Amino acid sequence: MSDDTPVFVISVAAELSGMHPQTLRQYDRLGLVTPGRSGGGGRRYSSRDVELLREVQRLSQEEGVNLAGIKRVIELENQVEALQARLQELGEQLAATEAALGRAHSTAMASLRRDLVPVRDSAIVVWKPQQR
Repeated sequence: MSDDTPVFVISVAAELSGMHPQTLRQYDRLGLVTPGRSGGGGRRYSSRDVELLREVQRLSQEEGVNLAGIKRVIELENQVEALQARLQELGEQLAATEAALGRAHSTAMASLRRDLVPVRDSAIVVWKPQQR
């Protein structure tokens, strides 16, 4: 089961996060935490949601950040996470491209004729006999 699997009903999530269920409902309405929904529409919180609720509470109580500020912090953290994932993806693509380029270079070098001598920066004179 992943950290994103919605398993906790609101009363359990409230207890795990040390908050009142009504506070969780308010945070859901404000978009601070977005729990999953059951077939009947009930909120289902994941372990990640509970961690986020604890962080919201910490920012609010210990750091004195208001809810609008907390929402912005969460948005920025999500953006950073998405950018880090994209950076990882691009790094993997770059490594794959470098490997393919290395293989292509090796193939090209292996196919060169060894009996030919490369001519570099030399003047080439072409002689053609005159026709009469």
